[in-house]
Amino acid sequence: MQVLISGSLAYDRIMDFPEKFSDHILPDKIHILNVCFMVNGIKEQFGGTAGNIAYNLALLGEQPLILACAGKDFDSYERWLRSLGLPMSGIRCIPEEFTAGAYITTDKADNQITGFNPGAMRHPCNYEIDGADSSGTLAIIAPGNLDDMLRYSRAYKERSIPYIFDPGQSIPALSTGNLLEMLTGSKLFISNDYELEMVMRSSGMNRSELLQRTDAIITTLGERGSLVSTGEGDEKIPAAIPKTVKDPTGAGDAFRAGLLKGLVLGKSLLDASRMGSVCASFSVQCQGTQCHKFSQEEFWARYSSNFGQA
Repeated sequence: MQVLISGSLAYDRIMDFPEKFSDHILPDKIHILNVCFMVNGIKEQFGGTAGNIAYNLALLGEQPLILACAGKDFDSYERWLRSLGLPMSGIRCIPEEFTAGAYITTDKADNQITGFNPGAMRHPCNYEIDGADSSGTLAIIAPGNLDDMLRYSRAYKERSIPYIFDPGQSIPALSTGNLLEMLTGSKLFISNDYELEMVMRSSGMNRSELLQRTDAIITTLGERGSLVSTGEGDEKIPAAIPKTVKDPTGAGDAFRAGLLKGLVLGKSLLDASRMGSVCASFSVQCQGTQCHKFSQEEFWARYSSNFGQA
């Protein structure tokens, strides 16, 4: 089955500030704020919603097609994706832009200041899916270029291609009308509990009313697992137990990859969600969104230890 992932590709550039921001910010001078934080170097990591989901799917033996834009500095990221066996045909290069980038500075109290440059993500991908087979294709619309999100949701519905709607960080930028249009007709809607609350407030609808527009709602709850809601009721999926917890960043994208893999295998929504939990448990063991690794044998062993035989 072909998996299509529309979303973002980005570099995460992480800087460590060895002191506290609060020691360098004068509360009575915030209106003329002018500060400089001397950091202990910078670490560059590969990220973005589409890139993260695709990475985890590659670990699970899939070769999804990324639908996104990248910039003139994409060379190292492209080599990384190619090393994973991922196709590049869905990635549009914008030569006058940089690849989207997050610049994250963390102090010793774990406070963060982040600047985000959308760069190439300002442009639509424009990849045509005319040749996609509805019976052999599964898609996810993750946060990325807003035009792409709306365009692909319409295209998938026109071609009867099942898709997961994952608006995430894009929710504040979406109009209520576009948000509901993309959600309506989706195979399922996935978000964390805060994002779900944002959607309900924007739409004026409760969970039951949203379920009239989508087949299912999956709400991720961090270390408390996830909740699968359908017209038949709610089912709680516990979090799989990791060996250690170093960084929760990227766990949501890993969950989505495990979920997609389960659906590709024809698993039930509950079993696919359990696979999502297992994939997320590997992600939190490393700092960064594409730094963890696991073999398929390790994946299924952890699945069995947490949920029994698949």
